[in-house]
Amino acid sequence: MTNVVVIGAGLGGLPAVHELRSLLPKSDRITLISDHSHFTFIPGLIRVALDMASLDSLQIDLEPHTKRLGIDWISQKVTDLNPHTQTITVEGGQTVDYDYVAIATGASFAFDAIPGLGPHGGYTQSVCTADHAIHAREAWLKYLENPGPLVVGAAPGAGCFGPAYEFLLMADWELRRRGLRDRATLTYVTPEPYIGHLGVSDVKNSQKYTTELLEERGIQTIVNAEITHISPDTVTLKTGEKLPFSYSMILPAFRGAKFLQNLPAIANAKGFIPVNPTYQHRDFPSVYALGVAVALDQPDKTAIPIGLPKSGAMTEAMAVAVAHNIAVASGAISGPFQRPTLESVCLAEFGDTGIVYVAIPVLPDPTLGERQNSYALKGRWVVLGKEMLEYYFMVKMRWGLGMPWFERLGLRILFQVNIAKPYTYKPV
Repeated sequence: MTNVVVIGAGLGGLPAVHELRSLLPKSDRITLISDHSHFTFIPGLIRVALDMASLDSLQIDLEPHTKRLGIDWISQKVTDLNPHTQTITVEGGQTVDYDYVAIATGASFAFDAIPGLGPHGGYTQSVCTADHAIHAREAWLKYLENPGPLVVGAAPGAGCFGPAYEFLLMADWELRRRGLRDRATLTYVTPEPYIGHLGVSDVKNSQKYTTELLEERGIQTIVNAEITHISPDTVTLKTGEKLPFSYSMILPAFRGAKFLQNLPAIANAKGFIPVNPTYQHRDFPSVYALGVAVALDQPDKTAIPIGLPKSGAMTEAMAVAVAHNIAVASGAISGPFQRPTLESVCLAEFGDTGIVYVAIPVLPDPTLGERQNSYALKGRWVVLGKEMLEYYFMVKMRWGLGMPWFERLGLRILFQVNIAKPYTYKPV
């Protein structure tokens, strides 16, 4: 009997569990460990923060869900992982053995990197977690009583910019809908080298469409910006420029999970895990990683350092490949190992319109120095597309499905995106 543990129950962890359950024999044991009692569809939290959706519609209670699927459930925070003894320790001292472990722990947030940053102990909002979104909604409803300057953006080192653009433009749309837009000034402040970069350079039409949209909405933009300090009502930049605000949502830089930051044998100094093409740890073959937990370097040299986005599409592709590779390694299925392509499609909702950003792949081919393809498309249909995607994804998660063949086919037909490809060399 093979014993597989998945750490983390987010956009990577829960799909990985579903894939594993479909690939492994019923006699094999799958354990899911998470300190969160619910799965949350993180991309939907922007609408929760702006009081446009309920949190309940984006969550799944994990205890009955895992029980129904025959998956062991441990609702605790991981405090240690020993790759030599192949054991995991959780709060309270319980240890869990594994034959293979898939680390899908997502991010911890570097709010401490800037004085005054963050919703807890700071003065800015975030949409990175369900708790952050609820806090942001409370502040948003108070802001609507007396609108003023609104500052949205990202901290130095951030790699996830899409939610900042979505929050900014959806806030603009909501203010207009309520007849309050003339009482607010909107500013977007970012370490990106240009508007529409989003951590991925040279995506065709991305800069053009995104810049045009912000200009049409009368939104001020500041690029190559380094936020150094935040007071209760002011964002201060390294240049000395001060941006007053009545409400501010600033995305932080990411780090790996806390326990990974304390494991130099497993992760780098920021807590991210180096992997080979099959997303197996380079030194410990029983350890796999996916999603934000993976160490991926930003290839662009920018004036202000930024990270590389690890989108939901990329994370789910990693989950599919990791589950497949564990099944192959354990002997449950035959065939070649897989490598996730990191071909990404991101549907961004901007109120009454939207933009889809496609990068094939996100990381340019190192030998050619360029991508196979990349493009952005704009239109009202993107909003409907994202709504349908969210509905489909939540149904899929509730049913306990991984990524079915028709979803992979649809991505290829609609966006030319492939999830994973065979990797012919056995991982070390």
